[in-house]
Amino acid sequence: MNLQNAKIKILDLDLKGCLYLNHLSQSQRVALFFKTISRLGDGPFWYAMLLSVWAMQGWAYGLQLLYLVGAGSIGTLIYKFLKNKTTRPRPYQVHQVIVLGERPLDHFSFPSGHTLHAVMVTITLGYIQPLLLILMLPFTILVALSRMILGLHYPSDVIVGAMIGASVASAIILLAPSFHMAL
Repeated sequence: MNLQNAKIKILDLDLKGCLYLNHLSQSQRVALFFKTISRLGDGPFWYAMLLSVWAMQGWAYGLQLLYLVGAGSIGTLIYKFLKNKTTRPRPYQVHQVIVLGERPLDHFSFPSGHTLHAVMVTITLGYIQPLLLILMLPFTILVALSRMILGLHYPSDVIVGAMIGASVASAIILLAPSFHMAL
C-alpha cells in the first residue's frame, strides 16, 4: 500500500468515526449533555481542579500551579500554530450531514485544543494530586467525545490533540527537576 492510499483510508475512517459520533447528537438530551461538557471543558472544570489542588496542598503547590499555567500557554501556542499551519476545515463545514452542536471557538479543526488541554491538565494535576484522577479521567474522555459528537472535530484531531497534551504534560513532569521544582 502506498502513502496516498494509506492517507485516503485514514481520512475515510476519520469521516466514518465523525459521522457515527455526530449521529449521537440527534438526541436532544445527548446533545445538551455534551454541549455542557464542552463548555465546562472551556475552563470552569479545570479551574475547579486547580482550586482543589490548592485547597488540598496549600501554597506549597502554588509555584507548581503557576508552572502548569505556563505549560498551558505552551500547549496553546502549539495548537494555534498547527491550526493556522494546517487550516483543516471543521467537519460540519465540509459535510452537510454533520450537525453542528456548539459554536466553535476558532476557525480550524486540527488539532483539538480542548482535548490537548484536558489531557495535559489531567496528567499533570493527576501527578500532583492522584485523587483528582477519579474526576478528571472520565471528564477528559467526555470532553474528547464531545468535540466529535458536536461536529467540531474529526477523531484524528482529538487523537493528535491528546498526544500533544500528553507530550507537554510529560515534558513538564520530566523537566520540573531541572527547574528545581518537585511536582
